[in-house]
This record gives sequence, structure tokens and C-alpha cells, in this order.
Amino acid sequence: MPQTKCKICGQDFYAKPNWLKKGWGKYCSKGCQYKAQLKGKLKPCSVCGQETWKTPHDLGNSKSGKFFCSKSCQTIWRNQTFVGPKHALWKGGAHQEYRKILTKSGLPAKCSICGLSDKRVLAVHHKDRKRSNNDISNLEWLCFNCHFLTHHYPKIE
Repeated sequence: MPQTKCKICGQDFYAKPNWLKKGWGKYCSKGCQYKAQLKGKLKPCSVCGQETWKTPHDLGNSKSGKFFCSKSCQTIWRNQTFVGPKHALWKGGAHQEYRKILTKSGLPAKCSICGLSDKRVLAVHHKDRKRSNNDISNLEWLCFNCHFLTHHYPKIE
């Protein structure tokens, strides 16, 4: 009765002579056989530190060189890394300041052209078209439609 050592755990086990001729009989169980087939590495999550298995494909496709245990950890990392000027869609910031200035000024929130007062569709317009000039005399409420028309069509006189 041929006894063989498992290549993974080192345990002695019986292997049929027929298996040994075919090149089988290397592992004591299906669990050890599965472990032998795994390729890749255990990597710590870049956010929480939990060990997670990464395949060679995953290891080669990480642009940042960081690895995550779940989508939620990846999202936490992204939200800390790509904020403000580092974000791809950053346009200079402080666009909410316009609304705050007009709201605090006491000017009624209604379109200065058509008179629409639905706050969901109101935007702040810079009269001189310079976004850095946040003087109250340069700001006015416009609905999205009037705001678009103001910027894309000249006034007809």
C-alpha cells in the first residue's frame, strides 16, 4: 500500500498505484487540491486592512496599486482621494456660495425675467458674467430657461 505525502499539508495518505502512474495522488483531499490550483496573493485592504485574495488578473489591473476587500472600502478611498481640485470634474468650486449670498440678501427667490418662484429651478446669474464677482449688485435669480436664453441669445431691442 503506497503511502504518499500531500504536497500542501504534508499529511500521509493512501494513493492507489494506478493514480500514481497517471500523475495523480498528490493531494490528500479536494480541499488541498483546490489550494494547489489557486494562483494569486493575499493582499491587505488599503482602507480597513482586512486580508483579501487577489488573482493575478486583479494584481495586474490595479492602476493605483491599492487593493480593497469590497466596493464600500473602495468608495471610501475614492471619496477621500478625489475631492476638490483633485476631482476630474472640478470647476473651481464655491458655486454654492452664489446661492448663499442671494438667500441671505433678502432678495425674493423668483426669476427676475419671468417671475417664476419655484426654488427647484432657480439659478444664480452673474450680470457681468464674471463668476469671481460675487457682489450682491452683480447677482440675480433666473430660472434655468431664462438663464439659458440669457447666455445663448443676445437681447433683442
